[in-house]
Amino acid sequence: MNPLDAFPITRRWPARHPDRIQLYSLPTPNGVKVSIMLEETGLPYEAHTVSFDAQDQLTPEFLSLNPNNKIPALIDPDGPGGQPLPLWESGAILLYLAEKSGRFMPAEAALRWQTVQWLMFQMGAVGPMFGQVGFFHKFAGKDYEDKRPRDRYVNEARRLLAVLEGRMKGRAWIMGDDYTVADIATWPWVNNLVTFYEAADLVGWSDFGELQRVRAAFLERPAVQRGLAIPPRHGA
Repeated sequence: MNPLDAFPITRRWPARHPDRIQLYSLPTPNGVKVSIMLEETGLPYEAHTVSFDAQDQLTPEFLSLNPNNKIPALIDPDGPGGQPLPLWESGAILLYLAEKSGRFMPAEAALRWQTVQWLMFQMGAVGPMFGQVGFFHKFAGKDYEDKRPRDRYVNEARRLLAVLEGRMKGRAWIMGDDYTVADIATWPWVNNLVTFYEAADLVGWSDFGELQRVRAAFLERPAVQRGLAIPPRHGA
């Protein structure tokens, strides 16, 4: 019996390659963290598009894997002990894939925990705050006459960018010379803020020369270029 048959989500998104990691996602900043990580590690995987337009994330099949109805989520048919592992939350997935592949996480304990620290900085601050800027600047919130909510999140986004700017002085990547899961988590959000959310002028992007440098280096990586478009949106 195929071990993936036990997961209802595979009935909506059948696995053509059931021996590979099954990724259920969309090319949003949280989604591409995982596709970039998979491309960087070379772990074999199969990507399935979860369409927000079709509200795929609210279907019983998707909720059977992630009751929080958010992407990304995955199933590794060869998880710990050789058993299938269902997993959601992008930060948890990055940590799991780092351990599975033995890559993008320092071996030395202190550096490893500092990397986790910066990963949590993205999860708890950068992602939520930048997402609010996007809502109030580009999406439905832009029509609110009261601009105080927008300005609150813009100011916090600028503060967070300044924290990162200070961190990147004299460093190639967040942890120094080594590219880690902290970078894979953070730079998609920075990129999204100034491109898709069109908030560069709003947050004063021109003031952050170090971030411009590192973002450019991130976007030059072939695995990043591939991962940013995985999985494809329906109709793309």
